[in-house]
Amino acid sequence: MEHIVIIGNGISGVTAARHIRKLSDKKITIISAETDHFFSRTALMYIYMGHMKYEHTKPYEDYFWKKNNIELRRGFVKKVLPETKEIVFSEGDTMPFDTLIIAVGSKSNMFGWPGQDLKGVQGLYSFQDLEALEKYAPNNKICQRAVIVGGGLIGIELAEMLSTRKIPVTFLVREDSFWNGVLPQGESEMLNRHIRSHRIDLRLSSNLKEILSDENGQVRAVVVEETGEEIPCNVVGLTAGVSPNIDFLKDSGIALGRGVKVDRFLETNFKDIYAIGDCAEQHQPIGNRRPIEAVWYTGRMMGETVAQTICGNKSQYNPGHWFNSAKFFDIEYQTYGWVFSEKKDYEAHFHWKHEDDTKCITIAYHKESGVFLGINTFGIRMKHEVFDRWLTEKRSLDYIIEHLIEANFDPEFYTHFEKEILSAYNNQPVIA
Repeated sequence: MEHIVIIGNGISGVTAARHIRKLSDKKITIISAETDHFFSRTALMYIYMGHMKYEHTKPYEDYFWKKNNIELRRGFVKKVLPETKEIVFSEGDTMPFDTLIIAVGSKSNMFGWPGQDLKGVQGLYSFQDLEALEKYAPNNKICQRAVIVGGGLIGIELAEMLSTRKIPVTFLVREDSFWNGVLPQGESEMLNRHIRSHRIDLRLSSNLKEILSDENGQVRAVVVEETGEEIPCNVVGLTAGVSPNIDFLKDSGIALGRGVKVDRFLETNFKDIYAIGDCAEQHQPIGNRRPIEAVWYTGRMMGETVAQTICGNKSQYNPGHWFNSAKFFDIEYQTYGWVFSEKKDYEAHFHWKHEDDTKCITIAYHKESGVFLGINTFGIRMKHEVFDRWLTEKRSLDYIIEHLIEANFDPEFYTHFEKEILSAYNNQPVIA
């Protein structure tokens, strides 16, 4: 019987296993060094905040795996031997495979800062990171201040988490405005104000120089590179992005870039070895999409796609139009299509912001043709299927503004802002 081995029990690997099982009776083994069972990684913050327990984050009951004849193996893979089709565990034992799916996800970026290996210094990606945070920041008596380094989505999640336990937070962001490598200026500046309104000590244009140790090997302070200021703290969150967790593959012969190089069928340079999820890097660009995308839904789509191929229905990975969502404290964010922080030569933006400074939209469109390119929304929920259709139909900016109410996902009794947006569109110049 064909043996399919999947390294990694995140959304990508588990989705692949589930769909392979639906389509076949092949032998399936999922390997993970992180946890015994699959859990929802995006729910880590809610465990710490007390909204959920760990068992609530497991989409499947523990009996699901045996019932569906999917073997689980807890272990750390030390290396992959493609020529002999074996994997080697850290203990030295091996496991043969006929088909291998690498779905090992990401790890928090470390940039060689002095002191980055001290106790109390961590990222926020794995279940072990959550356990470390509970150990070093259980309350504001043991953790009198935390410093977060890196101004992205993980950083803002960690700031919110710590705030719920009344732990003061200093947020070091190297850019001159929060997440302005992704967001246009108006949106980024709105988030600066919103973060500070939650009593977060947001330091823009600020870099970490080093992390200082106490006599027990635990963090006691950080030093800011630009000013030399020493900020006392008990926890340092390193949230300056993530990178594919591929160190164990460096001597395998499998082609690597920043991630595991794959073709449009998600196959590596070795037949029957695939990579999916955060660790997969596309050989060929897919539109404007990045070669590596560390988002939940693309991992799920890759798992579904590779399952089809392995079960005889060879399928190309086709993620469709870009979309994503996040939350910045009280402000929900959605994006559909492409709205670049630095406008392309062909691109113009229409921007509207509500007077309460917590709601705004930015619509990107083609300067000459007026075709809709993408939208960012803050504080207003939108329907994915509507914007996905409008992008496919290449609707005009005028059409989007006039029909915006059709895309609104907010419940019946929520305030709607489409009339206000239309009025602003008709009465003020569009900034190109």
